Amino acid sequence: MVRLFNVYYPVRTLVLLGGEALLVWISFLAVAVWQHPEDSYVMLNYEGGYLKIFAVTAAVLVVSHLFDLYEPGRLNAKSELYFRLLLVPGILALTIAVLAYVFPKVLLGNNSAVFGLLLVTMVLFGWRILYAWLAQSPYLQERVYVLGTGERAERLIDGLRSRPELGIQVADWSGNVAGERTRNTLASHMLELANGNRIHRVIVAMTDRRGTLPVMEMLELRLQGIKIEEATSWLEKISGRIEVDSLYPSWLVFAEGFRFSTAFMILRRLLAILISSLLLLIVLPVIPFVILAIKLDSRGPVLYRQQRVGLGGRVFHCYKFRTMRQDAEADTGPTWALDDDPRITKVGKFLRLSRLDEIPQLWCVLRGDMSFVGPRPERPEFVEMLAKEIPYYRVRNTVRPGITGWAQIRFKYSSSLEDAKEKLQYDLYYIKNMSLGLDMMIMFETVKIVLLGRGAK
Repeated sequence: MVRLFNVYYPVRTLVLLGGEALLVWISFLAVAVWQHPEDSYVMLNYEGGYLKIFAVTAAVLVVSHLFDLYEPGRLNAKSELYFRLLLVPGILALTIAVLAYVFPKVLLGNNSAVFGLLLVTMVLFGWRILYAWLAQSPYLQERVYVLGTGERAERLIDGLRSRPELGIQVADWSGNVAGERTRNTLASHMLELANGNRIHRVIVAMTDRRGTLPVMEMLELRLQGIKIEEATSWLEKISGRIEVDSLYPSWLVFAEGFRFSTAFMILRRLLAILISSLLLLIVLPVIPFVILAIKLDSRGPVLYRQQRVGLGGRVFHCYKFRTMRQDAEADTGPTWALDDDPRITKVGKFLRLSRLDEIPQLWCVLRGDMSFVGPRPERPEFVEMLAKEIPYYRVRNTVRPGITGWAQIRFKYSSSLEDAKEKLQYDLYYIKNMSLGLDMMIMFETVKIVLLGRGAK
């Protein structure tokens, strides 16, 4: 896997994305030269031709991303994949038709856009078929041996087998050792497999290593060119979260990451202020209509003020447009929102689905109580309860909470103790790998989620 923006991506996914971008670029460039045989040089260099081709290439990739064409889980469903793939040129054709009517000079001319889309459609289908054939080739797969038994090793194996885009085949693991699993039997099983098969990597997933870890045999394999790695890093890579059940305080101390330099935090704060200010200006015309809709739908104030825990455990007031009836917690006290919660008003349901209810939180960002990206702020009542039940829960408070975050784009809304624990594992991953690149990627994913109406509660 390759690490970009502090996020791990399978090499195959990057090859798929890079190959697609290159083929789309070449297709539109070839059509432009074909349609302008005499003045192609002038058109490309002096009339913004290269910039237009770059823009349409970026549009193809963005629309493909919106249709989940780079999501690993979608790559195996062939009929659905090709249907979604066909929607990409369809959406672009409608967009180009509107641009041709409103801004005709934006296009390359001589029907280059039309012929380019036809060629791109054929190229995309051909590339996907070729990629699927290459991905199944045994010569492009890496064989691994998982050294260890128990739930952690099984979780690792299940994660590797459920991610075919990683190109990793689990050749065997220590759970298949017959009889008593001692250091000698584990070493013998590992060496027998390594000598009889082509093994590229050994992943150690042993919870208790005292007297059972075959250190010398692992050293022998490493000197033969076989990689030896820890399961913790692989579980983090394939899941995008840090498991708290098998986490030791020493790992948090010595692990790579968790770096908060002063320059980085200042730059991150400035970007949060800039983005929040721009978004407030953009949504300003919508705010009067939201206020009117809330007033007409139910009695009560327009804004809902609630205490939340922020940076360093400091309590602040978080503001949202009210989406529940005024007496929502009069009888129950603080509770999580549920699926089809009867306390949510009709207008409130739409506001939550469209995320318009979170517009006032932009003011919290400007005040410094929140950042644009970070762990979601939790209520003090829940923090006290969750900190007692979930280890390392207060680590979330080492950074400013955010309107959106890694846990928000990777996991559902938390409405139970188990959900809160799961979200913490994603939050720990974000805090460990926090960077401007990761923040930009989260914001890009958030836009996709909002447009598609996913994950709202």
